[in-house]
Amino acid sequence: MTAVVEQVAVDLARQREVVAALRAFLPAQSVLCDYEDVKPYECDGLSAYRQVPMVVALPETEEQVCRILRTCHGMRAPVVARGAGTGLSGGALPLGNGVLLSLAKFTRILDVDNRARTARVQPGVRNLAISEAVAAHGLYYAPDPSSQLACSIGGNVAENSGGVHCLKYGLTVHNILKLRVATIEGEIVEIGSEALDAAGYDLLALMTGSEGLLGVVTEVTVKLLPKPEHAQVVMAAFDDVEKAGHAVANVIAAGIIPAGMEMMDQAATRAVEDFVHAGYRTDVASILLCESDGTREEVADEIRRVQQVMEKSGAVTTQVSRDEPERLLFWAGRKAAFPAVGSISPDYYCMDGTIPRKQLGPVLRAITEMEKKHGLRCANVFHAGDGNLHPLILYDANKPGELARTEAFGAEILELCLQVGGTITGEHGVGVEKINQMCVQFKPAELEAFHGIKRAFDEHGLLNPGKAVPTLHRCAEFGRMHVHAGQKKFPDLPRF
Repeated sequence: MTAVVEQVAVDLARQREVVAALRAFLPAQSVLCDYEDVKPYECDGLSAYRQVPMVVALPETEEQVCRILRTCHGMRAPVVARGAGTGLSGGALPLGNGVLLSLAKFTRILDVDNRARTARVQPGVRNLAISEAVAAHGLYYAPDPSSQLACSIGGNVAENSGGVHCLKYGLTVHNILKLRVATIEGEIVEIGSEALDAAGYDLLALMTGSEGLLGVVTEVTVKLLPKPEHAQVVMAAFDDVEKAGHAVANVIAAGIIPAGMEMMDQAATRAVEDFVHAGYRTDVASILLCESDGTREEVADEIRRVQQVMEKSGAVTTQVSRDEPERLLFWAGRKAAFPAVGSISPDYYCMDGTIPRKQLGPVLRAITEMEKKHGLRCANVFHAGDGNLHPLILYDANKPGELARTEAFGAEILELCLQVGGTITGEHGVGVEKINQMCVQFKPAELEAFHGIKRAFDEHGLLNPGKAVPTLHRCAEFGRMHVHAGQKKFPDLPRF
């Protein structure tokens, strides 16, 4: 008991020290330390993991961000940057002995160049707000995560977010040109260029998806695209999930690159239809949404070809959106999949693995086997066109042991993705959720190379420590536990 009391005293003294240092240049209301003030920041969208931060800093200017980082660097205080908090891998999970650096007040669109088709925005600007701001110019920002109404562009950069239209238009990394980034020493560096290329190493790609481990983004220059003249969606229903999986591969094999291609199984479509009333069939095993955009002539031709492929692949029905409201309704259902599932289960755990398209059918079959093994339901939603899976494992955190079973289920899905030639993440990042599976995907020498890059940017490991890249010691411990657990493999599935 004495040791606990002594530790609490040390922690309180450290908190007072950090608060005093930050309030030396920030308004008192911009440095939060009382429990009721910092409690709302205890997790991001992955609410299964929570930690109340020691201090929350709310800067309003780039210079304040730099001074916070310089101060924390000098005090060797860890820093976790946070945007809107919609991330699903625990990337913005705070530290009990560190500073949570919120970019929530950085919400300005600084400049729009409609001729160059670019916009300069602060990191707290919402994804959808960019498209809304440039709509009058006939432009939009392509990456559209399902959380685009709330998620911020800085977080999109940190996680290299995608969305339902990333098959044709790419992830965040393909749609940004330039970043302003604050280093842990509080210096501003500009990465990338407004030209099509920049000299030297491709640090823009390195920083995008680095999950806050290398720097804090303070400004983003994004590419804008002209709005397509026309768009339509084919909704195809299948009586077998493997047929739907094969249809995805067949569309791509036919030389068609849709604007988006999404798949949902029956558990997901039933939840969505009750929640949104999007017009989905709930008596089939799965549905596919496949969108074409371009000129009216291009869309008409591609929609005809897509329908032919779907029907040859075993679709029981196909339906084409009749007008723009119906097209948006079809997509509204898909984008509401996560909250819809939340309405039928106390909790859910959203996975994010990626596999070769040809493996969709076998992997779905394997996930069904895992449901029985772990005694948990799973609703499946996919960015099917690029093989990005989002299995939603349904559980109740109030029931002892269910979270542990859910984590085991999720880990097994990710390791299955690796077995069939995929990867453990497609757009949500690693964070804390998938850090053990990094030990499976990468060899020790590869992980050490990642740590070498981290040290080059952050010598003392102060930026978002414990996330994304595991230590070799952690991997050794995980390896011993993994072997002991006798994790099931799937030898009947084709390997990469």
